[in-house]
Amino acid sequence: MVDIKSMTPEELAVWLKEQGEPAFRARQVFKWLYRGAASFEEMTDLSKALRRRLEETARLTPPEAARKQVSQQDGTIKYLWRLTDGNCVESVLMRYQHGNTVCVSCQVGCRMGCAFCASTIAGKVRDLTPAEMIDQVLWTQIDSGAPISNIVLMGIGEPLDNFDTVLRFLTLVNHPDGLNIGMRHISLSTCGLTEQIDKLAQYELQLTLSVSLHAPDDETRSKIMPVNRGIGVEKLVEVCSRYFERTGRRVSYEYAMIDGVNDADWQADLLAKRLWGVPAHVNLIPLNEVEESPLKPSRRVAAFQKRLEGHGVTVTVRRKLGGDIDASCGQLRREAMKET
Repeated sequence: MVDIKSMTPEELAVWLKEQGEPAFRARQVFKWLYRGAASFEEMTDLSKALRRRLEETARLTPPEAARKQVSQQDGTIKYLWRLTDGNCVESVLMRYQHGNTVCVSCQVGCRMGCAFCASTIAGKVRDLTPAEMIDQVLWTQIDSGAPISNIVLMGIGEPLDNFDTVLRFLTLVNHPDGLNIGMRHISLSTCGLTEQIDKLAQYELQLTLSVSLHAPDDETRSKIMPVNRGIGVEKLVEVCSRYFERTGRRVSYEYAMIDGVNDADWQADLLAKRLWGVPAHVNLIPLNEVEESPLKPSRRVAAFQKRLEGHGVTVTVRRKLGGDIDASCGQLRREAMKET
């Protein structure tokens, strides 16, 4: 069975031509897919014969909303989507003045092992398909009634560990006959896979690259992020500088503030030194507590921010949304796993 929603319109046209159909059918089918058609029977401007043939040769994988949590504080919605194989992933709708943003997962679980993240506790199960990533955006929009204008790849999984799928997802979500979300409205977050960052730079996409740094020194970063042991902070920042030179897009460094781990003055000073002369933005993130982790939110966010700004670093503190629901990525899936 062909995963029809993971195809580009051009691939779809070639495939339909092999089925004896004219090329214009591809655009019809593609538009139906991005309207949220959950079955081929819904594609009413196709002949019954073609719909029947599509049922026999292709598959659609619409997710089921296994759980839905709505914040009474700010309207944030967190979804636990059950996939067709029974696995679950999360996505989150966040409402801002500039538009609605959906946070998308790219894998079932994660193998990166970051100490502060609930997504990685049970390891990686499998990669998602492009269609499964697209459906998180599409079905969040359909269920909530909120038009999606921005996407962040910051959900469960490491996007650059599922590189080809993520690249195809970006192509599909950007297509004018699909969701038509521009690259400048998309952020991709990575824990810092340097070879893959170099590879991504070659495509010169105009998205925002967000690097989960979380510590300026190798000793601390290697303790909380095992991926650092084979890379090192200095090399990572060098790769990000090359990324800027190739794409012209400033890199955003994510920094989860962890009490007594990465929030000392000397670490702020070292972070500023690492980023000196490099076009960069630091996003300080109040840590979301994870039940299985001993790490606690820092009480020094404001002081750390002031110290960085004193060195001339551009800094923001991420607004915390969904505080009255399972805000940390992976927590809703973990709860479901415990129950089953």
